[in-house]
Amino acid sequence: MRHRQSPRRRAWALLAAGAFGACGIAVAADPPTSYMPVVIKETFAAIKARMERDKPAIEQRQRSLLEQRYDLSDQPVRGVTMSGGKPVQGGVRVLLPAGAGWEELAAMTPEQIRERGLFPAGFLPLPHPNHAEGGMLFPKFHIEAIKRAEQRDLTRFDLDFDLPDRFLPDFPAPIYLTTRPDLGDVSKGQLVTINNYYELFNGVLNPKQLEGLRLLVTPFAQQQFNQTEDRRSALPSRGVACLDCHSNGHTVAATHLVGDIRPQPFRHRIDTPTLRGVNIQRLFGSQRALKTVEDFTEFEQRAAYFDGDPVIATKKGINILDRGHQVHAMGEFQAILDFPPAPKLDLFGKLKPEASEAEKRGQALFFGKAQCSACHLPPYYTDNSMHNLQVERFFKPQTINGRYASADGPIKTFPLRGIKDSPPYLHDGRLLTLEDTVEFFNVVLQTRLEKQEKQDLVAFLRTL
Repeated sequence: MRHRQSPRRRAWALLAAGAFGACGIAVAADPPTSYMPVVIKETFAAIKARMERDKPAIEQRQRSLLEQRYDLSDQPVRGVTMSGGKPVQGGVRVLLPAGAGWEELAAMTPEQIRERGLFPAGFLPLPHPNHAEGGMLFPKFHIEAIKRAEQRDLTRFDLDFDLPDRFLPDFPAPIYLTTRPDLGDVSKGQLVTINNYYELFNGVLNPKQLEGLRLLVTPFAQQQFNQTEDRRSALPSRGVACLDCHSNGHTVAATHLVGDIRPQPFRHRIDTPTLRGVNIQRLFGSQRALKTVEDFTEFEQRAAYFDGDPVIATKKGINILDRGHQVHAMGEFQAILDFPPAPKLDLFGKLKPEASEAEKRGQALFFGKAQCSACHLPPYYTDNSMHNLQVERFFKPQTINGRYASADGPIKTFPLRGIKDSPPYLHDGRLLTLEDTVEFFNVVLQTRLEKQEKQDLVAFLRTL
């Protein structure tokens, strides 16, 4: 009797040859493996030359994908800024497929959208700029700031960040502390680094928190930034610090691939989440369901830094943190990072009477017709759980620039407090604006919001 091949194994067979090509891994005739190659049989000079040669075509492919999906023009919302002053981009940026309108789409069943191929491309999973290669990738403005401050270079010779700066968070982001709300932004407008953390925080933090912050701004070896021949920096690198991705305890929207999924085409792109408000969270990682901020901190150093491969970590220089001393100190600092001020919210996280009529209508929709509060509960607008939106109901499995788009599975409910400070949205950053996010959930949850209702809902979200 002939055995049927499982969908996952069949997908692997179709994708493996092309998906790992950029890594130089010969997999076309081999069975799936969870491990990366340890012994590199190509000189560093040859690797660098090959990847630099391939870089323009890879980046053009990703640029074309973004332009096909989104309106990337500069459209700041008048009078709306992030807490650090950066203009907030507005408007629906996801482009509709030909023959569909937002109201028409929201009125269709998932089966109808799937069979007619009408699910907007911007609602599909967003691949890493080079999904076959993956790895940490930083916006240029952050790279330049770290170079100036520390003479440490986070440039990758094989790849540059893909999303335009206008869709990314404040930089450097303000830092608010639960322990000293009277101080406002304790960063004083500076990017916190190994060179200035002590000057900025001595007298504000206790010694344990200060030590935790020191470790969070200390670079350690990482998959793409290390001192071996298997790196993506031109020169041997001191590595990456926790607060490179989570700049100023917030985020620069640096991207990576999750470390806990194999094979490579199934790995999700990560949009780095903010660390603000981790003290009220009970789950960490988009899917990993880590239970404490200490678990998360230790996991990042031991696994995420090296794509979840402890064999590679040993080769490249894993930094083993002491749980009782170092990890707890790092966790204690992270746990006092506060959400930005929300002057229109009361003690219960609801709007005060002086809010605008549009914002009040949006709040009513949030807790009613739009069904947002089913997962996002006040005052911090999370239920500390995970949910499976089953977005795969709306499209047929497909390969997008090396990313096999199918079922994502359950994803953590991220807090919505301070949400306008944290674009882009969803776990992989596929949604560039809050308007995009409302359209996405209107289709996926089939709530059939009208145009004015969607605008009111966005107005409320900006108050959080």
